[in-house]
Amino acid sequence: MNENESASPEENKAQANDALLHEAKLQLRDGALSAAVATLNNLLSDAPEHRDGLYYLAVCQRQSKDHAAAQQVLQSLLSTHPQYGRAYQEQGQNFNALNQSEQAGQAFQKAVALNPSLIASWKALVIYHDGLGDMVSAQEAMRHVKWLSHLPPQLVTVSSLIHEDKLYIAERICREFLQQQPHHIEAMRLLAEIGSKLQILDEAEFLLESCVEFSPDYKHARMDYVQVLHKRQKFQKALEQAKHLHASEPDNVAFEVSLASETQAVGDFTSALAIYDNIIERNPQLHAAHSARGHALKTIGRSDEAIKSYRQAYLCKADFGDAYWSLANLKTYVFTDVELAQMREQEQHAETQTNDRVHLCFALGKALEDRKEYAESFSYYQQGNSLKQLQSQYNAARMAAEFREQQELFDADFFEQRLGWGHSSAAPIFVVGLPRAGSTLLEQILASHSAVDGTMELANIIGLAHRLRGKQATSKNSRYPSILGEFGDDQLQKFGESFIEDTLFHRQGGAYFIDKMPNNFRHIALIQLILPNAKIIDARRHPMACCFSGFKQLFAEGQEFSYGLESIGAYYRGYVDLMAHWDAVLPGKILRVQHEDVVDDLETQVRRILDYCELPFEQQCIDFHETERAVRTPSSEQVRQPIYQTGTEQWQHYEQHLDPRQQALGPALQSYR
Repeated sequence: MNENESASPEENKAQANDALLHEAKLQLRDGALSAAVATLNNLLSDAPEHRDGLYYLAVCQRQSKDHAAAQQVLQSLLSTHPQYGRAYQEQGQNFNALNQSEQAGQAFQKAVALNPSLIASWKALVIYHDGLGDMVSAQEAMRHVKWLSHLPPQLVTVSSLIHEDKLYIAERICREFLQQQPHHIEAMRLLAEIGSKLQILDEAEFLLESCVEFSPDYKHARMDYVQVLHKRQKFQKALEQAKHLHASEPDNVAFEVSLASETQAVGDFTSALAIYDNIIERNPQLHAAHSARGHALKTIGRSDEAIKSYRQAYLCKADFGDAYWSLANLKTYVFTDVELAQMREQEQHAETQTNDRVHLCFALGKALEDRKEYAESFSYYQQGNSLKQLQSQYNAARMAAEFREQQELFDADFFEQRLGWGHSSAAPIFVVGLPRAGSTLLEQILASHSAVDGTMELANIIGLAHRLRGKQATSKNSRYPSILGEFGDDQLQKFGESFIEDTLFHRQGGAYFIDKMPNNFRHIALIQLILPNAKIIDARRHPMACCFSGFKQLFAEGQEFSYGLESIGAYYRGYVDLMAHWDAVLPGKILRVQHEDVVDDLETQVRRILDYCELPFEQQCIDFHETERAVRTPSSEQVRQPIYQTGTEQWQHYEQHLDPRQQALGPALQSYR
């Protein structure tokens, strides 16, 4: 069987489009502009939103001096791919050809904001700022030109490809370069950046650790090292590196903000807030510092002060979407008429950046929902989700295939043959399911018990899965999860021991601790193999309520399935099917807790949960809202209040808009319990 016969129709279509694009680029290189335009139009007739097809068509039209047509194509390109920096660079060049220097300068600035590796845009900005007499900005642009000019061309290409999310091509070029120059610091840093984006964090950490060892003064690498350590939840090590950076440049605000963030991550909120206050005292218009301070205050329950910080953030920057969304994300905040008008105005403003517009749309959806203006509320939720989908690499078919593979690989015999394998610790309690299904509430209930430590959404299980997946993280030929069948007891024990050791930092001395990473339901086979005595609680909620709550939630990262009505419905259906499989092959292993049952009869469900966890009843689990602890999820304010029932049926106000989701849910709409 040849490659095309084994490929899916979508893959064959992509290969055909790639061939047409390659042909057009060769024609463009040879100056055959008419032929290139014809080839690109052929490609776009089959894939009208093809990013590179639209980009090269605009290039051909500009070089043919058909600037009006080029501008029209660029507008289409940027409407479907608003984060594509190279499109803004081409727009700037087109404006320059029309002698529209102000519009050109704005386009080049947008280009480098999205892709700092575009040297042509930086060169154009040197000229633009020099013409305005803005020598500070001209010198800053020249600094970027010099930096990019001294880099090997391969690495400039790698950096640009990273910003265009062409990670596997970037990785191949970078590794080929490192074979010739194995200790090139910037090449190592770029490879680590690729690894971080692909969630291969252990390799990224090793590369960056090597960078700072070989070149201690290379601050860009050390800053990346802080960020990767943070993503791996190695907060103490991240704090040590942040302190090193801050000591090297005490007046560097970026380093100071990083220090505050890592101080907060280790739980020292008093010191973190003091650092934020110091930053703001010296830089009162720094909107991001006000927002970060608000996040810290929200986490420890000081919501009134958090509100003041978020408001100050948008006063410093009127279109700062994160400030408005942070207020909405409190779930308890009510926007004023003035704030609502300002959000509408900024969302419609032509200069508002895409990420700010996304945040504004979700905030407007929540503000209008609270006012019972459901039709307009849904339109903003839909618009925000559509913008997020344009940024997403989510592949629903690949996710469905992953669910099927788990069911095919792991049956009862598989686990029976490995009975007693893995690490013996019974300390972990995993709370899994979909986001917005009530997992934070269950965590708060359990963390109120004297024997249980609440932690956070720990990244360890997903990190191990990514490591086992290897370099084929998004390929149909991924080694994970099939590789789990190749491990013996010794290796599985080591994985379990590492999980227990690596999570010790998050614990406060309790006999048990909670990992509430919801997506761990996709890794139950891994959990069962390495930690067979761990408890697993499936936090479940009515599919329409759960899916709609996810649809209107703007997540900090991940959960890309939630940004479409059909995709979130299909994901929920796949989740129900997969959990039914685990219930069948691991009977009694997983406790399913229905959110609606917790709302209706709290004490019965609390006793049921504690019995499953083999914990004695404690009244404070009923009085969970009185427990003082940092809560780092969107439900932080809700779990500091007694149980309320008003949120269980909110989706019904939007029912007329949710037909695509109901169809995607299929049987799961009835069989979810």
